[in-house]
Amino acid sequence: MNNPITAPVADLDGQQFVVLDRSKPIHSEALFLRGDEVLIRHQGEHYRLRRTRNGKLILTK
Repeated sequence: MNNPITAPVADLDGQQFVVLDRSKPIHSEALFLRGDEVLIRHQGEHYRLRRTRNGKLILTK
């Protein structure tokens, strides 16, 4: 029988998010599964993290 993976969940603004283990790195491939941009909301501001063709990361407000 398959056992589901369980992880702590945080509820922010009515949305639920998995709480990651801060002692382990997040691989950029996981962030960019759906494209070359990730939108980040931090302290009420929106930021855009982009992956360039050369594999560099650019964070803009």
